[in-house]
Amino acid sequence: MKKLVALLLAAILVMCWLPTLAEDENPYAEYGVEILTDADGNKIDLGGMEIIICEHWAHDWHDDEPETASAEATYEWREWLEETYNFKIITRADTSWSACPDDFNNIATTDDPHNYVWAMRFETITAPMNSGLFYDLATLDCLDFTDSKWNPAILGMTTKGDHIYGMRAATAEPRGGVYFNKRLLTEAGVDPESLYDMQKDGTWTWEAFEEVLKKLMHKDENGNVDKWPMMSFSPRLLLPAIYSNGANFFGKDENGNFIVTAGDEKFMEAANWIMDMVSKYEMKAPEGANWDYFDAAFMNGETAIKVAEEYEAGQGLASMVDDFGFVMFPKGPQAETYVHAPTDNVYVIPANYDAERAWKVAFAYNLFTTPTPGYDDPDAWKTAYYPVFRDERAVDETLAMMADPAHQVEALVSLVPGFDSGNQFCWDVYGFAKTPAEKVEEMMPTWQGLVDELNATNK
Repeated sequence: MKKLVALLLAAILVMCWLPTLAEDENPYAEYGVEILTDADGNKIDLGGMEIIICEHWAHDWHDDEPETASAEATYEWREWLEETYNFKIITRADTSWSACPDDFNNIATTDDPHNYVWAMRFETITAPMNSGLFYDLATLDCLDFTDSKWNPAILGMTTKGDHIYGMRAATAEPRGGVYFNKRLLTEAGVDPESLYDMQKDGTWTWEAFEEVLKKLMHKDENGNVDKWPMMSFSPRLLLPAIYSNGANFFGKDENGNFIVTAGDEKFMEAANWIMDMVSKYEMKAPEGANWDYFDAAFMNGETAIKVAEEYEAGQGLASMVDDFGFVMFPKGPQAETYVHAPTDNVYVIPANYDAERAWKVAFAYNLFTTPTPGYDDPDAWKTAYYPVFRDERAVDETLAMMADPAHQVEALVSLVPGFDSGNQFCWDVYGFAKTPAEKVEEMMPTWQGLVDELNATNK
């Protein structure tokens, strides 16, 4: 009986101990996290491999001091992943902003011993992608690009047929929209909230935009305009206007080759419309003013409307006295919805890695970019934006639209080497030196040459 009791006690202890062992081995099991195994059922082991996520602005995440519960949880999650699968990921700047393309070319064409996931500036990806320097990520079964964490805009612009060459595990960054001065709108009899309301119900159109401009324009007793409604930097005004009508300077054919679409019906309608707005409602800089006077004009309340990038809310406009709002650029008659063109960094793996090495690098990167269990709030990205805007609607409605793939268009102008929207279109058109049609006709041979050269390198 003593032996039987001892055996029973031992069995009870084992039964109590086993769950504890499993819990210690996988503290994230309650969130549905499973230990990943190979074809033989063994836990995947990367053999102590070190992977570098090279970002020109980065420092090593291991050196961070978590200051919030979320940051601490993410730190612990990444440490557990490294220990569980026997690897180490370092985030660091093995390059600079300017040297990034050349440095990548060097490591992708030599026997560099480091294992990289490399962040490329968006406008620099075309040449190395066409030259076959990016690994085909579609061949790596550890990457599931149907997962919602992957930025679909980046996937779309780095996909050729069945091949995928770039990725980004983050929501697209917001870009250009319409800033408005709430005090000036109110004084002109326009409820500032009405711009958000129109955006929300789908009636924020070119026509609605002009109606607001009409109310904002003020004339003195002699009939001279003494208060102009808007002033903007010309490329940041003209490009969103062209996108807003479903138009673009460039497109792609069924084979992934670039084509020139500037000058088609949608493009000309948008270009002519926005220049009509400029001629009627755009403030001109005072004599002797700096080229960027549009910033001061909006900041000081001289104009009520400025089309600009989202980041200005936390930089140039941070000290603005008047409250401001932010909505997407109004949609044109040929567009189905509001759009913007994100231009985010693209993460790539060098194509000179063998299949096993590339798989391991991708496996580790995929784990590293997996949201922290228990903290995978899809709206967590908003946290950084609330402090820099003056109202929550700018974040919850406008920026949320910009983060939605349904409101994104491919920023193909950034993917054509040699294209310069300012020098090749906006300056002359905005300054009324040329009409949109005249400028398109003048530049068409140049643009066609750019795409012909680009397509010739398309592998």
